[in-house]
Amino acid sequence: MTTASAHPTSALPTQTLSNTISLADTVSHSLSMARRGLLKIRRTPEQLIDVTIQPIIFTLMFTYIFGGAISGDVESYLPVIIPGILVQTVITTSVVTGVQLREDMDKGVFDRFRSLPIARIAPLAGALLADTVRYTIATTLTFVMGFIMGWRADGGIGGVVLAGLAVIVCAWAISWIFAFFGVIARTASSVQGISMIILFPLTFLSNAFVPIDTLPGWLQGFVRVNPISHLVTAVRDLANTGTVSSDLLISLVGAAVIVAVFAPLTVRAYMRKA
Repeated sequence: MTTASAHPTSALPTQTLSNTISLADTVSHSLSMARRGLLKIRRTPEQLIDVTIQPIIFTLMFTYIFGGAISGDVESYLPVIIPGILVQTVITTSVVTGVQLREDMDKGVFDRFRSLPIARIAPLAGALLADTVRYTIATTLTFVMGFIMGWRADGGIGGVVLAGLAVIVCAWAISWIFAFFGVIARTASSVQGISMIILFPLTFLSNAFVPIDTLPGWLQGFVRVNPISHLVTAVRDLANTGTVSSDLLISLVGAAVIVAVFAPLTVRAYMRKA
């Protein structure tokens, strides 16, 4: 009778497990999470109501209510209101990032992600990437609605594209603020409430709907330094005249500062819970 010889344990191949994930894997995981966010939108298209219906309603409502009173007629008001509506709509849409992030955390979705061999930051980064699609839809519909109503962008297609990209970049930067609220807040409704308290004064107390010189003197100072006013002016210059003004630089620098401050804060708060 023959006996099988047992191989010593030391001869068995060993595999070293690592807790570190490469940058390439992190990017890949983040893109996969972004795809998940897009699939959620496809399966529940009502999530796009705020970026499809709101631009149309706001453009029609504000144009025909204020057009005659502010500019004398609707046609003259369109170069003023279209950039203003665009900025207000897209910036307001960025609130959804924090709300949906809080809802996913409350439902235990991120607890499931925690058990997967993926980068911890991937679900957060993926959500922020997926929301840029929402900003693009809102931007496109606002411009299209303006063209239908008679607005003509003298800045040309290049100016319109640059204006849209500037708004999308700034909205993405601002979404980091609301993502931070989404991580630290207790409920999704509280995230939305806090966000609206911040956004309503910034968007309505700006030059988005009326010229600054028509406002009371004590209010003009705030409106002039309001970052939303700088972004609206930059969009107007690009779309209406094709001019790259200092307001665009101010807006992009402001967006970079927001990301530099709130991205680390959001990631740190998220990693503690994830």
